[in-house]
Amino acid sequence: MARITYRELQKAVAALAVKVINDADAILAHTTQLANQAADTARLADGIAALGVDPATVAETTQMARLMDGISDSNRAYAAASVDTYAAAKATHEQNKASHGGIAEAVSRSSVDTSNLNREWLRQE
Repeated sequence: MARITYRELQKAVAALAVKVINDADAILAHTTQLANQAADTARLADGIAALGVDPATVAETTQMARLMDGISDSNRAYAAASVDTYAAAKATHEQNKASHGGIAEAVSRSSVDTSNLNREWLRQE
């Protein structure tokens, strides 16, 4: 079992929450860029169709625009799930803080050395 203090755990969870939100923001930025490129590709397909380019090329360009748009939609769903994950993790963190924060605070203020404390005795109490 890893030895980690409550304070270290709090810090790690807070850092992870920030990373999840930053990553979700980055995904949304790339998704918006991809959606814009999909719209540009669809306009390009219409333009080359008007110029009389062969139908197979127009169809491939249109299909590529649809695929890009589908990927963009999937990325938006993924980013939304990231935000939901962040909200769930934050709620769990807040519950943990409410349940165990007082204990950690009392232990950190205590002048008693707890490094050799029998953990089994604490569990029984």
